[in-house]
Amino acid sequence: MNHGNKQRLFINEVATRDGFQMEPHFIPTDDKIALIDQLGTLGYSKIEVTSFTSPKAIPALRDGEEVMARIARRPGVVYTALVPNLRGAERALDVRIDEFNIVMSTSETHNLSNLRMTRKQSFAQLGEVIALARSASVPVNVSLSCVFGCPMEGEVPQETVLGWIDRFAELAVKGITLCDTTGMAYPTQVQTLCQAAMTRHPQLEFTAHFHNTRAMGLVNSVAAVEAGIQRFDMSLGGIGGCPYAPGATGNVATEDVVHMLQCMGYDTGMDLDGLISAAAQVSHLVRHDLPSQLPRAGHRLTKHQPPADFPEIVARAAARQSAKGNAKEAVA
Repeated sequence: MNHGNKQRLFINEVATRDGFQMEPHFIPTDDKIALIDQLGTLGYSKIEVTSFTSPKAIPALRDGEEVMARIARRPGVVYTALVPNLRGAERALDVRIDEFNIVMSTSETHNLSNLRMTRKQSFAQLGEVIALARSASVPVNVSLSCVFGCPMEGEVPQETVLGWIDRFAELAVKGITLCDTTGMAYPTQVQTLCQAAMTRHPQLEFTAHFHNTRAMGLVNSVAAVEAGIQRFDMSLGGIGGCPYAPGATGNVATEDVVHMLQCMGYDTGMDLDGLISAAAQVSHLVRHDLPSQLPRAGHRLTKHQPPADFPEIVARAAARQSAKGNAKEAVA
């Protein structure tokens, strides 16, 4: 395992889209905007603000246009959103989105279950979105789901994943996100696929997106870093998930992963105390406890007061030492 040596990593926040869309109640628009404005001050490279999917499909994000129009755009932060089709793309362009994030699965079964289309149909539809984005000079990132395995098909062959990356690379997209959609990835697999993808397409910006379904999110993040990945999706508090992953706890928690990477010597550019505060706000908004660990324990150098009777403990220890010394003198 390597020391980070101040290597720069770039953190993308997905809680306000991937996380909020899974919550059972609607989070008020003003609260979403206030949270995103807060996040913009914490050092993120990118924030996935919302989704331009049909409001009927994702009612929790039905206020996407208003949120995107009213947030405070911070210099250096990319404000992106999920764009599923041409209609969504047109809505996104109307509010000056910085980037289109488009999604399809490398698993045929998962794509049909999640998007109600074959992979071929998805690719054709997304090709139209990419063409519109190019005409508007908006960069496109492709989030490929289930690249580390499908809960219905099992293993997804690496060459299948690389083949879909090839197809999108031919359309001149800016980046590819390798998504562990249901938390099936493991470290050696992560390293092998990440290295193969980056070697095959060095011109693309690759991002890793891990879920913590089987408690391997942190170690998979380390594996990706050591494979050469510099960009990561994370979710405050670990909220979000996939309906096709029974028992899933959601995405890797931003504050947990950032804390780990900073301890290892990587430069994430993030305000860790600010993340802990923001996670508390997320917990308030979603009205339940979060699966992340750092807000409970604090960072590793958080200092706590010793027990209330610590002076007495010290005095008793000193008395025992003194008595032991006196006993030795008496014997001598």
